[in-house]
Parts: sequence; structure tokens; C-alpha cells
Amino acid sequence: MKIVIAPDSFKESLSAPDVAQAIARGWLAVYPDAEIALCPMADGGEGTVDAVLAATGGERRELRVQGPLATPVQAHWGWLGDGTAVIEMAAASGLHWVPSAQRDARVTSSYGTGELIRAALDAGATRIILGLGGSATNDGGSGLLRALGARFLDAGGNELRPGGAALATLQRVDLSALDPRLQDVQVDVAADVDNPLCGPHGASAVFGPQKGASPEQVKELDAALARLAEVVGEALGEDFSAFPGVGAAGGLGFAAKAFFGARFRPGIELVAELSGLAEAVKGADLVITGEGRLDAQSLHGKTPVGVARVAQAQGVPVIALAGSLGEGYQQVREAGIEAAFSLAPGPITLEHACANAAQELQARAADLARFWRLAQAARR
Repeated sequence: MKIVIAPDSFKESLSAPDVAQAIARGWLAVYPDAEIALCPMADGGEGTVDAVLAATGGERRELRVQGPLATPVQAHWGWLGDGTAVIEMAAASGLHWVPSAQRDARVTSSYGTGELIRAALDAGATRIILGLGGSATNDGGSGLLRALGARFLDAGGNELRPGGAALATLQRVDLSALDPRLQDVQVDVAADVDNPLCGPHGASAVFGPQKGASPEQVKELDAALARLAEVVGEALGEDFSAFPGVGAAGGLGFAAKAFFGARFRPGIELVAELSGLAEAVKGADLVITGEGRLDAQSLHGKTPVGVARVAQAQGVPVIALAGSLGEGYQQVREAGIEAAFSLAPGPITLEHACANAAQELQARAADLARFWRLAQAARR
């Protein structure tokens, strides 16, 4: 019997490798001789580096960088043996670095993410996988570009303050000192959204409120990003603001597309490719996946559905374990997930659920294995 375990992380609770290990313990308690293939997954957001390193045996590197509010934070990135660097912008510029009372999307900066890219270039990277998600910023990637040598100037030739709001007075982008090594690096953006930079479906309108922006500030930020798109378009001779996905991570996707020529792919596809998920699924009897919350939104680029597509292509059934099952979760069956189960043993608080996620995962996996054994016996 071969079981592939390919979950995402359970946010604020367990990393994807920890989730996979807990499920494996539960299954092995019932089937101690089962062949278990652990393939922790991610969709480009927080946890992407750890998932890739767990699957590939790459090296985790630490770097002290500038956080979203310019205070130092300890970030990390991944180095693979083939010259590939894996960076998740949340590690340096994520919302978790900003206390709720200090969240202000007008001033937060993606500078630290640029520092991670610079470290990857210093290491000799020939390919950078940049995961977008969980950002605290709405600066169109201008902070990232500053860290790599670009300058954003007003009409008087003065450098703008950090943050998205200051872009409203942008007059010129000086690229004369932009790191030339970027021209020799392939950048792949891992994102699970297709938002443009501006407008009602853009970075500010859709993601600004969760970063502390009021309705009036959303309008201010949207206008500032529109100004950034206008100036960059004039400088580069092309308007990148409507490209699907450039609104990801507060418009950091825009900087990656316009200045790095980045290729955009669903994060789960990139992580599955790096981790060899398709190869692991070959000959499997069952795939178990999961995430913290499974609902209708899981259809839009989330890990369980991405895993199910890989398994479905090889005719392998998929079952999902989730912290909770939200509205419309039944729709994931259309994507190849045969059944989904919640971890909650009854009415419990979120704090209790997060603190006991590993135990509940193990218990639910053991229950699933027992049910599987019963189903196999009924077929004989």
C-alpha cells in the first residue's frame, strides 16, 4: 500500500511538513507497513520555502532585513543545488510582521523582499522563484526595487518616502543603478490571484482593507498605483498594469513583471513541480491533502485542488483533511477531491483548534485509515 501525503500548512498552527508528519503518524498507527510518501505543499504564500526545502533537501538561509515598517526582522529564503533561489515575500514583508494597531498600507514597504533577492543574486542564483502572498504592503514593489538600486523621484528630483501613498507624487524612475545581474536571472512568480494592479479588482481595492486601509485610503492608494503604472509605462514603453496577477502582494507582481520579465504561474503548480509530486503519485493507492480551511475559495488556486488535479491525472483518489469546512466546500468534489473531513471533534475555540491541530490530525488520519481498511474488506 502506498499513501501520498501532500498537505498545505495550517496557518498559525502547523507548517506543511508538520501537517504531513502528523497525518503519517495516524495512518501508520493502523497500517504500520504502509509506504508513505511525504510531499508537503504550498501555493506561493507563507510556508512555500519550507515546503520546497522539505521536498528537495535544499538549504534554508537566514537574513536580517528591513521589515514592512523599516524595523529589522529575521527573514529566510531557500537555496537549491541547481542555482534556484526560493523566496516568499511574506518572510520579509508579510502582514504578520505588523501589529494590528500599526497596520497602515500607505507607508509599509517591500524593501526587505528586495534584500532577499539581492542575497540570492550574491549567491549566484540563475533562477528565482518568488512567492507572493500574505503581504503587508501596497507599494507596487517600489520598495523591492529600491533595495536593488532603483530610485523613485518627485518633480524636484527628491527621493520619495517609502510606501504606496508617496507614489502619488512620482515623476520619474531612475534605473541607472538597478542591479544588472537581474538581466541574467529567470524569475518565476508563484501567485494564486489574477488581479490587475488598479481598479475595483486591483491590489488596493481587494487587498488594501486587510492591511489597514480605510475606504478613503483605498482610493488614495489606487490612484498612487495608477501613477506608478503611468510613469513606469512611459519609462519602459509598455503598460503592464492590466496583466493578470500584477496586483498580487500589493502590486509587487507589477514590479516583477515590468522590471524582471517574470513568468506568472499558480503557486501550487510550481511547488508540485519542484517537489516531484507527479512522480510520487505514480502507483499510489490514495493521496491525502489538506489545509486550514476548505471552502469554495479553495477552487481558486489553493493547494488541495492543485494536488487533486495532479492525482486525478493518474486516476488516484484524493481525500482532504481540514481544520474547518466552510461554505461551499462541497464544490471541491468537482475538482477531484472524493471526500473532506474536519478536524474539530466538537464545538471548540480557534485557540484550542490551533494548539491541538497535530493531535487532531493524527486522530482523524487514524480514523480514515480504519475506514479505508473496512472499505477494502468489504470489496473482498
